[in-house]
Amino acid sequence: MPTIVVDVMPKSELLDPQGKAVSGAFARTGVTAFSDVRIGKRFELTVDGEVTDAVLAEARRVAEEVLSNAVIEDVIGVEVAE
Repeated sequence: MPTIVVDVMPKSELLDPQGKAVSGAFARTGVTAFSDVRIGKRFELTVDGEVTDAVLAEARRVAEEVLSNAVIEDVIGVEVAE
């Protein structure tokens, strides 16, 4: 069955306390290759049947209205997983 993946991230202008905690852990453990961490959410929507343009449009609508909080989050991707 096809899967649609929705990625949601905190708005860039907002603090990301989870990301800051991971970034601090990197520093404490000697990981120096990364300068910043932001943590978001990934949703996998299983589709019963074919992924049509209408199904993708519905996934985008659900992503904006249900899966994310528009005040503090951005939907950054809605795509069909291979």
